[in-house]
Amino acid sequence: MKGLAKSLHDRNLLPYVLLVPVLIFFIVWNVLPLLWMVGLSFYKYDITTGEPLKFLGLTNYKGIFENTGIWQALSKTFWFVIIGVGLETILGMALGFLFWGSAKMPGRRLALTLLFSPMILTPVAAGTFFRLIYDPVFGIANYYLKQWFGITVNFLGDAKWAYPAVLLVDIWMWTPFMILMTLAALGSVPKAELEAAEVDRLPWIKRLWHIVLPHGKFILMLGILLRTIDSFKTMDLVYTMTSGGPGNATELIAISLFRRAFEAFTMGNASALAIITLLIAIAFTSIYLYILNYKERRA
Repeated sequence: MKGLAKSLHDRNLLPYVLLVPVLIFFIVWNVLPLLWMVGLSFYKYDITTGEPLKFLGLTNYKGIFENTGIWQALSKTFWFVIIGVGLETILGMALGFLFWGSAKMPGRRLALTLLFSPMILTPVAAGTFFRLIYDPVFGIANYYLKQWFGITVNFLGDAKWAYPAVLLVDIWMWTPFMILMTLAALGSVPKAELEAAEVDRLPWIKRLWHIVLPHGKFILMLGILLRTIDSFKTMDLVYTMTSGGPGNATELIAISLFRRAFEAFTMGNASALAIITLLIAIAFTSIYLYILNYKERRA
């Protein structure tokens, strides 16, 4: 006890003493499960049979790379990320600039509060709401389509409509996040530089390119990176709305992983797929960091 008390009064040791609980928590809940998953990916392990672990080497990884269904799920996931995050960024930046330039607009705070509300909902709740909205019998979307155009669309039951219908919900949910990141980026721009640009009557395109982006690019890129990683592992929203169907029209890579782990119970195979998914997410992060630091490295 005396040694611990002495450590707490030592300014050099105090930071390390405070970090110990965090490190223990991180190791127990992050590092150990990750190491267990990496090891399990080299074994055959089916929790329903009760058979002992059987070492397979790289067989699980080979099976995944030879599975066309996995490649289709990856393709759908990549398009989900590219289209979804791209539109969320464009709409978020446009609306962020709009609200940033209308500080004296009546009802601005109420409008922002309502605009941020989709981001607060859980994906399961949002998926349930929109599953009812898209319902071909009593859904409000088909009610207005019937009233205005005389047609009825089975949004979640038709393969050609299910994917864009789910993607639209994701864009609706997470565009507010990019609005928030845009407002944070704009808030980091020095007012003196903006006032000088206004005095010099600099066009708004040049203000954006030479003043706003250099100061706010880190926050914007951070927002895009977070949305890319989160979108890549989207599962609960899509599973609630379509369960990956109809057929495999909306089966993203996270749903494939879920089915292997908790429906087929092939934990070794699922662990290998999880490792591959993790490596892809790390690759995304590396690409974004490279782009973010490109100009600094050139300088």
